[in-house]
Amino acid sequence: MQKNVLIIGAGGVAHVAAHKAAMNNDVLGDICIASRTLSKCDAIIESVLRKGHLKDASRRLYSAQLDALDIPATIKLIQDTQSDIVINLGSAFLNMSILEACIETGVAYIDTAIHEDPDKVCEQPPWYANYEWKRKDSCDAKGVTAILGAGFDPGVVNAYCALAVKRYFDKIDTIDILDVNAGSHGKYFSTNFDPEINFREFVKVWTWIDREWKEYPTHSVKRLYDFPVAGEQPVYLNGHDELHSLSKNIDANSIRFWMGFGDHYINVFTVLRTLGFLSHLPVTLTTGQEVVPLKVVKALLPDPMTLAPGYTGNTCIGNFVKGWKDGKEREVFIYQVSDHKKCYEEVESQGISYTAGVPPVAAAMLIANGTWDVKKMVNVEELDPEPFIEILDRIGLPTEIKEIEPNSAFSFNGFVRPIEEELLESTATVTVSAANPMIALKPAK
Repeated sequence: MQKNVLIIGAGGVAHVAAHKAAMNNDVLGDICIASRTLSKCDAIIESVLRKGHLKDASRRLYSAQLDALDIPATIKLIQDTQSDIVINLGSAFLNMSILEACIETGVAYIDTAIHEDPDKVCEQPPWYANYEWKRKDSCDAKGVTAILGAGFDPGVVNAYCALAVKRYFDKIDTIDILDVNAGSHGKYFSTNFDPEINFREFVKVWTWIDREWKEYPTHSVKRLYDFPVAGEQPVYLNGHDELHSLSKNIDANSIRFWMGFGDHYINVFTVLRTLGFLSHLPVTLTTGQEVVPLKVVKALLPDPMTLAPGYTGNTCIGNFVKGWKDGKEREVFIYQVSDHKKCYEEVESQGISYTAGVPPVAAAMLIANGTWDVKKMVNVEELDPEPFIEILDRIGLPTEIKEIEPNSAFSFNGFVRPIEEELLESTATVTVSAANPMIALKPAK
């Protein structure tokens, strides 16, 4: 049975999701793309049609203008479009408003990140308990399917955890989620998704170690790892959305998240943060005008969608899982590699948006066919991972699974030592030229 879909948001991730939804509209039916800026929605539709991605031409692909903070307006749009599934790909500030509209109308809800309050950053964990999980009972009472965090991370990596439990381990010791982008966009500096959300993530590090929350300074714990295809890359212990549900739903002693950052990124980030440019709180200028420094930085940086045409290189995201199977130690790396250039050739997107935009469409397809239409609120790891991974394999995100010899040179060491020891090895060094700032892209040898 076809299920009409409403995609809320018109950024890079929504662009990818619209392409993939259109390519599978024999399952997903009519597709409406809604955002505050109608022209952005129409630009996505133009891209989908130009690439010939509307599989069933008899189904509608159209746009609507929407302020998703306006719950009554969102309710009305859901009803007017006769949507059965809402994919929330807007700002994380919108989650609770869109979720409320879905509960009110009784339609399925999918998002890709945890809700954020604009006035708060890196709140006390677990973050889901501060917002979304408070609406669990309402979803249960109304039989509303709400799938939280169905992007890649969170999302696919959560499914990899569930797959590890289901197929590869009797008991899990540690899970290290590794996310690297070994790509080059040719700009002096840019984030790969919304700069405001990107920078807010790195205020502090909350991680799950020895079955409790521990806090570390940003970019203070560093490892080097030789990734498939992407090669040797530096990764830093970081906080991230998926830890806040996995810590509750997956039986493991430690679950950590590591993200790749080059020296140049850390250099620019540290200068901006030290000078106060990453503050989410308003400051008053001498003119009396109030501005939010982080929003100014966002306005000055390139729009992540503009990076796509010239992007080269690969992403590699996956879970390094250690534990025991049949009484023996086991280590498995479950991962996915995407090529920026191939992503652009297919859907006119860079690889970061691609990896985030494909999974919510796979989740929508599983709701449409009944497999994941669970009539309650869940995180991805609470669902059967194999149908999800099977669809992802078919529609653009094939999974690889690599057995690792336990405690070998190919193992990942995620054990965190005392912070004083870690800081000695986490220094970033760059070469900077005032006459030619682009030289800063080349770390000193």
